[in-house]
Amino acid sequence: MSQCCVLDVSVILAGKSRSLRPRVVAAAFCVPIAALAVPAAPARADLFGLFAYPAYERARPSTHHLRKHRKPRHKDVKIDKQKIPRGPVQVVVSIGRQRAILYSDGVRIAEGAISTGVPRHPTPMGVFSVIAKARYHRSNIYSGAPMPYMQRITWSGIALHEGPLPGFPASHGCIRLTGAFAAQLWGISKVGARVIVTRDEVAPVPIESDRLFVPKTPDEKPPEDAAAPMPVLMAARAAVAGTAVADNAAAPATAESPAPPVPVTDTPAQNPQPAAKEAPKPKRPLEVFVSRKAAKVYVKQGFAPLFEAPVTVAEPDKPWGTHVFTVMDIKDGKASWTVTSIPSGYAHRPARHHGKRSAREIKDIARQEQRAGAPTAAEALERFELPKDAIERISERLIPGSSLIVSDNGLSDETGPDTGFIVSTR
Repeated sequence: MSQCCVLDVSVILAGKSRSLRPRVVAAAFCVPIAALAVPAAPARADLFGLFAYPAYERARPSTHHLRKHRKPRHKDVKIDKQKIPRGPVQVVVSIGRQRAILYSDGVRIAEGAISTGVPRHPTPMGVFSVIAKARYHRSNIYSGAPMPYMQRITWSGIALHEGPLPGFPASHGCIRLTGAFAAQLWGISKVGARVIVTRDEVAPVPIESDRLFVPKTPDEKPPEDAAAPMPVLMAARAAVAGTAVADNAAAPATAESPAPPVPVTDTPAQNPQPAAKEAPKPKRPLEVFVSRKAAKVYVKQGFAPLFEAPVTVAEPDKPWGTHVFTVMDIKDGKASWTVTSIPSGYAHRPARHHGKRSAREIKDIARQEQRAGAPTAAEALERFELPKDAIERISERLIPGSSLIVSDNGLSDETGPDTGFIVSTR
């Protein structure tokens, strides 16, 4: 109907119709009906604004792509501490899946949703450990932002803590956890617990190899009393009893000349009881790091450096990859190990400028392809040789929870006197 009305108006204006009266009446009747059939134009438009309506619609912003983001619902993580096997605790963070997985004694215990760093503030990937914990903590970098159940893994500000989870990376580099998961993980883990951050999800698996360290008990030293010469013992007894040592006390006592009896009194001061020995403090797990880049082995215990030594590398040009070996338990002089292998090579992002790549990008791609072809954990152990004295010192201190890190990379700048070994894999 709108088309016939427009045609009638144009004919009227052109003056080509003999009878104007019927057509004027028809036009006056058609135009209001056509205006009702077309969607409403803006309030400021007049009658002829009807013809400008399509252009006005094209100028309006499109809203079909806008969707309402619903707040994601995350299931509460419930961990029964009584069912957790006793053993070393490890946390694996997968940036690609936005999940954190808890392992104890090599067994998967629980997993929860996380939110990692945005591209401008990415979460570093590599091998870390918990270096500090705080139930209530506020950021000293971002305006005192609350960080409940904080577990720090670097002194530059990266930590696991409770925070909002929008369903995608949204932090300044920290690893946000749900409230329930953060609280339970904070109560289970201890300072020194291993944290592995990688893009794809990885998991510890059992491994056996003759190249891994074998626990060795240090030789027992004889008791001090049995090692001391007889004159020293007699002099000590005489001093306790308050008597002088006889001239013949210097000679060992025999059946013909027995040692003179030492009088013993009931005075507590003269006959003191031996002090109770203090319970030995629990040892901290050992950390060993072997670097192909530096051709060295570094050893720490309780974040305190013990020693370092050169390593003989069989084929320096061939990559090792990054592997974390952990002692789960020691029984009958034999250690049970697990290994977590971390991929070091990832697909390179497409280059800009119509596919052209700079020399630096080409070099990075070649390095990543080389690392992507890294050998297995067992093959990596075959590509270096440690000094014998270093193996002996490590084997004597080996306890459950001790770890061996083998990597192509060197130590990260984050490694310090108050941290474990931090190895970056990005």
